[in-house]
Amino acid sequence: MTKKRTERATIANVAKAAGVSTATAGRVLGGYGYSSEEIRNRVQDAAKTLGYRPNRLARGLITGQTQTIGVVAADIGSPYYASAMRGIADVARTAGFGAIITNSDENLQLEREAVELLLEKQVDGIIVSPADPENSAHLQAAIEAGCPVVQLDRIAYPLQADSVTVDNRGAAKDAVARLLRSGHTRIAVVGELETSPFGDLAEFIDTAGRVRLDPQTLYPSWQRLLGYLEAHWEAQVPVLPGLIGRVGKYSAESARSCVRQLMLADAPPSAIFASDGVMATGTVQALRDQEARIPQDVSLVCFDDLEWMQFFGPGITAVAQPVRELGSMAASLLLERIGGDTSPRRHTVLSAQLVERGSISERLGVPTD
Repeated sequence: MTKKRTERATIANVAKAAGVSTATAGRVLGGYGYSSEEIRNRVQDAAKTLGYRPNRLARGLITGQTQTIGVVAADIGSPYYASAMRGIADVARTAGFGAIITNSDENLQLEREAVELLLEKQVDGIIVSPADPENSAHLQAAIEAGCPVVQLDRIAYPLQADSVTVDNRGAAKDAVARLLRSGHTRIAVVGELETSPFGDLAEFIDTAGRVRLDPQTLYPSWQRLLGYLEAHWEAQVPVLPGLIGRVGKYSAESARSCVRQLMLADAPPSAIFASDGVMATGTVQALRDQEARIPQDVSLVCFDDLEWMQFFGPGITAVAQPVRELGSMAASLLLERIGGDTSPRRHTVLSAQLVERGSISERLGVPTD
């Protein structure tokens, strides 16, 4: 049998127990107006005894703020977003704010529903990882309604909002260049790459080779593919389209299947660049399935430095993103906007670091393919 919920203590209950008016109790518990120390102590003691909890929505009607921020994560189960959430929560808590966390599963409709829910909860601002860089009308509407928005990890480029991202293109380019310097010329890339900014993969490669693309208009996985291509072109090593593993679905099992096919080809890659942590997990599973040794049989570099990578076999060389700092900066930006900052929108791009371990073999002197 379900236990009956205990009746919630109200300001009126606290006022009666403290022997003061409801207005006086409201001032003390709301932290506004003047009350003597003796009155404050009586009200606070009564509130503690009764288990009173402030109603933030009701307080918001007076102050114009609920002291809460909303977060729309792309994948709340990902270690990446868990770390970002920690950075957000730490900054919010220090400022006296709470956080309501929702999940979009990289789905635009779910993102719209999450934003609507947060607006109904009257959050003071929203941090979001946009599911679609081209469709952000719902986010723009939130801003125009007076709810500040800060973008995390990725950008919906038409949106007039602040953002905090990582230099995905530059970090991927450095990682692949490290493999090229070690003599690898058959480097596969494994990425989700589901939604294409162009007609097909060939068109993207052709366009990237002719004009300078703005990485901020691309999904992070496509930004990393751009870095992969540029590393090859700068090293004057041919790009082999057959080594671009377009997984098409954001799952480790899909990545595992893709890598299995790459390794069973007549001319398999000597190195693999996994474009995020989920792709890395599937890649390692596929290599274990085929008993391929790292780095003796195939070298491996991963984008995202997950905890298991430092303990796996020789240790996996990985691109470490400042994820917690991303979350902290996004929260700080949002709190500034909530506080009334009206300066021009800011796009902050943080650098990532290549952490060298033991997953790259040196193949210097090996003839090019």
